[in-house]
Amino acid sequence: MLRVRCLRGGSRGAEAAHLIGAMVGRAVSGWVQRAFRSTSRSAALAQPLTVDEPVTEHAPEECPVCAYNEWDQLEEVIVGRAENACVPPFTVEIKANTYEKYWPFYQQYGGQTFPKDHVKKAVAEIEEMCNILHHEGVTVRRPEPIDWSLEYKTPDFTSTGMYAAMPRDILLVVGNEIIEAPMAWRARFFEYRAYRPLIKEYFRRGAKWTTAPKPTMADDLYDQDYPIRTVEDRHKLAAQGKFVTTEFEPCFDAADFIRAGTDIFVQRSQVTNFMGIEWMRRHLAPTYKIHIISFKDPNPMHIDATFNIIGPGLVLSNPDRPCRQIHMFKKAGWTVVSPPTPLIPDDHPLWMSSKWLSMNVLMLDEKRVMVDANETTIQKIFENLGIKTIKVNIRHANSLGGGFHCWTTDVRRRGTLQSYFL
Repeated sequence: MLRVRCLRGGSRGAEAAHLIGAMVGRAVSGWVQRAFRSTSRSAALAQPLTVDEPVTEHAPEECPVCAYNEWDQLEEVIVGRAENACVPPFTVEIKANTYEKYWPFYQQYGGQTFPKDHVKKAVAEIEEMCNILHHEGVTVRRPEPIDWSLEYKTPDFTSTGMYAAMPRDILLVVGNEIIEAPMAWRARFFEYRAYRPLIKEYFRRGAKWTTAPKPTMADDLYDQDYPIRTVEDRHKLAAQGKFVTTEFEPCFDAADFIRAGTDIFVQRSQVTNFMGIEWMRRHLAPTYKIHIISFKDPNPMHIDATFNIIGPGLVLSNPDRPCRQIHMFKKAGWTVVSPPTPLIPDDHPLWMSSKWLSMNVLMLDEKRVMVDANETTIQKIFENLGIKTIKVNIRHANSLGGGFHCWTTDVRRRGTLQSYFL
């Protein structure tokens, strides 16, 4: 049984009433505007136009932004940029989210650019990824290039920036709404600036645009004494529900949420706290239901290399980080697929992530997936599921902290709102 709400071509119950009300409202508004113009034409002509593009109300089917899940046919996507990427300063929240073997790297290079040769290769890989997306019929948009090495200061902290490489971390599209996440790293405080020209364009063309409350990122947001000496420490702390971010104020990264129609799943992580989750729950209710799930993960940060929904009732679940609520999905009739061990070599630098980026794939539709060209074992998993693999090499781009899902935000997918979790 499916509950369906279509912003493109359908409605039901109270939503039908809401749609009719909106249509009547637009008709009345239009009549008032025409009457006003007929009596004030000369005054209007005397006023200069103060914006390049007027903001107008659009019918839902014209909205350039619309996505309800992770697998409907992808029509438009934002792909991040590696240009000017900088190593974040080695603050407590960075330490809590990175592996001990890379701490000397952060201590030495924090505030400076990532190794230039590596970034150059990552830029080339992402350009080729964009070309392949174009070839597959997807419109590709990019954030603005920005100098992330500039130091900035707020009343609560001083930092340099990081990058605009991972739009999935900062932007979440739910229906025809773009939600701008507040983030939790000080080095990412102003990351939204790279995306604002795109977001303003989408807004002018009819999309909803919401910016979540921006945290101060004062010292109180972080446990300054967070003990992270060993992996065992992290396991114990995560099992106890203790993280480097406190509940001082709402914070979340968009990549800790993953969509399946009317149901959205989220984890409490090092960058997403319960206040942030509660803000999202209230904001999206009653149409959408937020489910908190958890994993046996010593360092939870971003859900999509742990639990990646790739189709209706079909999910990749990381065997190294088992989901504590997996019975819910099996009871709902979902198919849970365990991806194979990643093939990425031990000597390849992964400054900001684990090898499990192999499962951080991007669905172009239910039967096409963008997957790492080097990960032959997971390619076979998809082929056995009847899914065509679009193979792309982004190994150097992986080093900056993301796979295909991380490097993108889907702006528009061709589909309708349904419930897959009854």
